[in-house]
Amino acid sequence: MENFFKLKELGTNVRTEIVAGMTTFLTMAYIIVVNPAILSAAGVPFEQVFMATVISAVVGTLLMALWANYPIAIAPGMGMNAYFVSIVATHGVSYQAVFGAVFLAGIIFLLLTFTKFRELIIESIPPSLKYGITAGIGLFIAFLGLKMSGLVVYNEETLVSFGDVTDPHTLLAIFGLVITLILVARGVKGAIFIGMFITAIVGYIAGMLQVDGIASAPPMPVFFDLDIGGVFTHGLYTVVLAYLLVTIFDTTGTMIGVAEQAGLMKNGKFPRVRAALTADAVATTAGAMFGSTPSSAYIESSSGVAAGGRSGLTTVVVAILFIISLFFFPLVAAIASLGAITAPVLIIVGSFMLGGLANIDWKKFDEAFPTFFVALMMPLTSSIATGIAVGFITYPLIKLISGKGKEVHPIVYFFGIVFVLQMIFFPAH
Repeated sequence: MENFFKLKELGTNVRTEIVAGMTTFLTMAYIIVVNPAILSAAGVPFEQVFMATVISAVVGTLLMALWANYPIAIAPGMGMNAYFVSIVATHGVSYQAVFGAVFLAGIIFLLLTFTKFRELIIESIPPSLKYGITAGIGLFIAFLGLKMSGLVVYNEETLVSFGDVTDPHTLLAIFGLVITLILVARGVKGAIFIGMFITAIVGYIAGMLQVDGIASAPPMPVFFDLDIGGVFTHGLYTVVLAYLLVTIFDTTGTMIGVAEQAGLMKNGKFPRVRAALTADAVATTAGAMFGSTPSSAYIESSSGVAAGGRSGLTTVVVAILFIISLFFFPLVAAIASLGAITAPVLIIVGSFMLGGLANIDWKKFDEAFPTFFVALMMPLTSSIATGIAVGFITYPLIKLISGKGKEVHPIVYFFGIVFVLQMIFFPAH
């Protein structure tokens, strides 16, 4: 084991790797509850999403561990799941068709990992758009969390307004938010997971959470009836592109960030990048086949690195703990059924995703405005694809007007034209 994972070479040992794996799992275990809770709102059977979430996490994380030998865990990404629900709810598209879009995005991502075009896309997209997209997704899921908690409610005159804080459901969500914020602020390992657990206990004592069981045999996984033809029937091309671009940016950025933290970068380069990206692409494809949205490398892996994790043994431990979680389906289902428990997670995770905005030079209007517009449009239109589209349209446009058109990569111009045509001829998506 030590030789396979090169533990001595990486300056670590089995005990440290196990502790690191447990740490990483605790910080990201919330996805086991949150992902099924969100996707079931689109009509997808809860038990199916639960199994798909764990399967995609195990497949991607084990590939990352055994092939790439990195302490980077993979699971369905936040934001993409909320976007999935908005497509089904707003545009009347079947969830089978949207899963078809996820599957196609995964296949394209997988093919791109073996070509130079992947690097070309990553290098051509300006940082301001990448940070804007991530921040927009953060606002998108935070807004969803605020609505789930009851802190923000629909208002006919102003669209949204402040909710009723005396409502028991909203009070529980506020309690969960406060207790989790305290844990996060104090740097407690697994703060989000522990916050959910404490909120669940309070909800149970208050009679708001009904628990019929703790453990049982896991549900049977079922291959999903993907409607790939529906992608073309409903013109879900920008949905495929949105899933693809966000997955590429998010995964690549996270992997590089965690690898740098662990001291695994070699002369500024990311060794075994193809193996690492393939793990994510395979996880996304597998997830779609079983009933989940795209997977992504988890920034929470940095907590395991901080605990000493340096090799794939860390992520083997994460995968094993995900497998064990399969046997706690009744408890997961009960917790996910109460939105006040999961809402604080969305709000806090959403705030984490705005960190990249610190890298924007807000004094440069031609860089700042596209970032601002992307981040603003995603939550207000309930569409990640729309946010991406306006970014790719406004960025080259403002650069041209500013006389800096040569700074823009041709691929950005190409995407800008594509998104203009999409908005004209396929405005519904």
